[in-house]
Amino acid sequence: MTERKKSFKPVNKTENRKTYKKYTADKTENRKNGNRKKSEKNAVDRNDKTVLKNVQPKKKTEKSLCPVSSKCGGCQLLDMPYKQQLEQKQKNMRKLLNPFCKVEKIIGMEDPFHYRNKVHAVFGHKKDGTVISGTYQEGTHFIVPVDECKIEDQRADAIIRDIRDLLRSFKIKTYNEDTGYGLFRHVLIRTGFHSGQIMVVLVLGSPVLPSKNNFVKALLKLHPEITTVVLNVNGQKTSMILGEKETVLYGKGYIEDQLCGLTFRISSKSFYQVNPVQTEKLYSKAIELAGLTGKERVVDAYCGIGTIGLIASSRAKEVISVELNRDAVRDAIVNAKRNGIKNVRFYQNDAGVFMSQMAEEGESADVVFMDPPRSGSDEKFMSSVVQLSPRKIVYVSCGPETLARDLKYLTRHGYNAVTAVPVDMFPATNHVETAVLLQRKNM
Repeated sequence: MTERKKSFKPVNKTENRKTYKKYTADKTENRKNGNRKKSEKNAVDRNDKTVLKNVQPKKKTEKSLCPVSSKCGGCQLLDMPYKQQLEQKQKNMRKLLNPFCKVEKIIGMEDPFHYRNKVHAVFGHKKDGTVISGTYQEGTHFIVPVDECKIEDQRADAIIRDIRDLLRSFKIKTYNEDTGYGLFRHVLIRTGFHSGQIMVVLVLGSPVLPSKNNFVKALLKLHPEITTVVLNVNGQKTSMILGEKETVLYGKGYIEDQLCGLTFRISSKSFYQVNPVQTEKLYSKAIELAGLTGKERVVDAYCGIGTIGLIASSRAKEVISVELNRDAVRDAIVNAKRNGIKNVRFYQNDAGVFMSQMAEEGESADVVFMDPPRSGSDEKFMSSVVQLSPRKIVYVSCGPETLARDLKYLTRHGYNAVTAVPVDMFPATNHVETAVLLQRKNM
């Protein structure tokens, strides 16, 4: 076995010197580049406005319809063409609900802007004392100043801007969440789409508003369209906007508006859908899905101020409406009298507990309308629906994911989902309202 000899190239000193020079030059250049990049990064981190050499500028993005949309986070789809918004929502709804039932074409809006009839603004101030109002930055309690919102009622936005100026004129201090000092916390405005009535709710940390009569007089001079002003007291360190105690400073303390041919009284704490144009379409579709003939006994769970039950009452024999919120029940009773409706009864109770009691007492219902909050219904509530065993359930949902979760439960406990009708109640956002018809399997 012969040993393999290693072969060596002859040393070329000139070439080695060139290589070494190139290596040292590259190393020096790399070090310079590294230092440059480091200094550039530090300059960016310091928000340095100095123009940096050799920094590639970012590509310009299209200007948003709203200057604070990236901070606010409320309108995730604002800059997407409306047709494309509807297509995306339709696709998402089919993906979520196709395992349960067919999904009809989403019902959109002709004008998808300035639709919100309920507007909330939080008030605060900058370090220099300048009063600001707006919304909380998504996921935080930092205030994003807002002068005008593309989905809010424009009258409400104008009133909020002028209240901000009045606070300066009257030297009223805004509330500081960190210290608990200050007075003025929030403004809540509700507007009547058909009636034109406007309610302004001033939310304070204590019940004393300095020069309140002059303040209200100045506000009404700027906005004579305001029909009522309410002072709400919230002295708690809480994320809730409204407190329990209220005083009417001007007007009746509530507004009225028309929906599906009926008149409804709306107070500051009552639930009322924020998009009146789409609400009429949604409720009409929900009642259509129920297929009422005038002979049915209907339960309206989570009834709020009685909207669905009162609208459905002309097509049903009897409506039993249940709501936990005492203020909403009070409004609902007034709404029934206001519209001359006598076949609807209202109960202030937890809807799940109430229906369980109905079932235990041998009571029955033909149709249950359920319109829960975005978090959906808990299993206890749905168990009470199954226990009551109505022939039909019309589930009105504002949370597609929780709707899919609840349909899974109901379809495993004796019901078939027949059809789902999505309604775009919240243009420019990811949210969708949906009406779903379920029928008992042994029908």
